Amino acid sequence: MTEPLHRINPAELSPPTGFSHAVTATGGQLVFLAGQTALDQDGKVVGDTLPAQFRRALTNLFTALAAAGGSPTDLARLTVYATDIAAYRECAPELGRIWREMAGRDYPAMAVIGIVRLWDEEAMVELDGIAVLP
Repeated sequence: MTEPLHRINPAELSPPTGFSHAVTATGGQLVFLAGQTALDQDGKVVGDTLPAQFRRALTNLFTALAAAGGSPTDLARLTVYATDIAAYRECAPELGRIWREMAGRDYPAMAVIGIVRLWDEEAMVELDGIAVLP
């Protein structure tokens, strides 16, 4: 069986760190994942640091993906919305470790977008994505 996702990183582009330049998807079922922040089951933002909130938001995203029948390797596209890009850059090594711990080294096509604030004022990061299930 052919894998539904193929990650493409052309040598002509700068080497990707923690993302893929392009991801193709064939066959399968698309799953559109709603934005997830560091909300707990009671709807309260948890985590006082960006890495703690990133871990919880990623957990929430992967929980939604699992409920749809997918796993982290099925994620083709991820968008990160951060309220403080400088802090995100500063925490990037730790955020990368969290990603690898939870999802391995299969990176989706990805963008990080700086925003003024999120729906929940305490939230520092929100993640949404698109997955392709085999």
